[in-house]
Formats: sequence, C-alpha cells, structure tokens
Amino acid sequence: MMQPGRFITFEGIDGAGKSTQLQQLSDHLTQAGICVVKTREPGGTPVGELLRDIVLNQAMSAQAETLIMFAIRAEHLRELIKPALAQGHWVVCDRFTDASYAYQCGGRGLAPAHIDTMVQWVHPGFAPDLTFLVDIDPKVAAARLARARAADRFESETLDFFSRVRNAYLERANQEPERFCVLDGSANSQDIHQRICTRIAKWL
Repeated sequence: MMQPGRFITFEGIDGAGKSTQLQQLSDHLTQAGICVVKTREPGGTPVGELLRDIVLNQAMSAQAETLIMFAIRAEHLRELIKPALAQGHWVVCDRFTDASYAYQCGGRGLAPAHIDTMVQWVHPGFAPDLTFLVDIDPKVAAARLARARAADRFESETLDFFSRVRNAYLERANQEPERFCVLDGSANSQDIHQRICTRIAKWL
C-alpha cells in the first residue's frame, strides 16, 4: 500500500534562514529513502517562475500582487503539488498561502477576508500537513540580506513592514498550533535542523 505523501512548508520573513533549513530537511528525507519534491512560491512551475520575476521586480498594487500570487498557486497545485502528493512523494515548499496572509495582509494591509475568498476558490480544504515558521528579528534578517545579495521588491521593504509581516506570521501560528512549529531563526543552524528532524520523526 502506498504511503501518503506529506506537504511541508517553510515560512518566515526574508532573511530568516528558511531556505537553508528547507534544503537540510530535503537532504535528510532523501537519505531516509523518501522521494522529495522541492519547490517554492512564488514559482514552482514554468508559468509560476515567469510570474515570479514580475511580482518580485515590478511595482504594482497590493490587489494585483495578491491575484498574481494566487494565479501562481493555482498552477502550482495543479501541475506539481497535488500530482506529487498523489504519487506518495513528500513536497517541501518554500512558502505557501500563509505567506499571503503575512505579506499581503500583515505587510500590505489587505483584509484577511480577501485572502480567505481566494483560498476558497483556489484550494478549499487543502493545507500543509506541517509548517515550520522560522522566526527572527527583522533587524537581524535585514543584516543577513545585506551581506547576501541585491534586494528584490519585497526585500527592499522597511523594517516596519517586516515587523508587521512577522507579527502576522506569529498570529497564524497561534491560531493553528497543531500545524505550525515555530523555530528561533537566530539559533545555531544545526540545532534548528535537529528540532525539525525531531518533529517529523513520527512520519519516518
């Protein structure tokens, strides 16, 4: 009998270190004999990657930004996420719908009801099995980003913006404590990885 696929997401503000943890978890799962599909949002499909370049680099309204994000998500679910899960693969994704609540609602100020409506249209009843929220002070994250690369449209936002995004993420985690695992992004990277491995051990 085919084992069920798992959908695991990593969330956090830019510079939190979630991409590093996602890679380490993917390597750990692969070593355990699990077929892992790594992906990201925005992006994940050919159409999604084209739209990613637009949404990260072109100025637009919060409404347009949200609609593009969910257009990417709809294609991502149809082409990659759901087919992979149906085959028993584990999908490990850098951001998903929690990011829309954090960035477009918390950061941009859109009403959560707008995101709720999009969720009911694009993926009603579908959510990650587990979400790791890598939490960090926006000042620390900004310093990391400044050393790492040139900033895109989101990464160029103010510390106040990222404080709102962070608070929105933490509010999501408080609302769904069974799904979220909040991690201290300022801790040692290997310690964070060990906590992640402990959390998913029951599925291995």
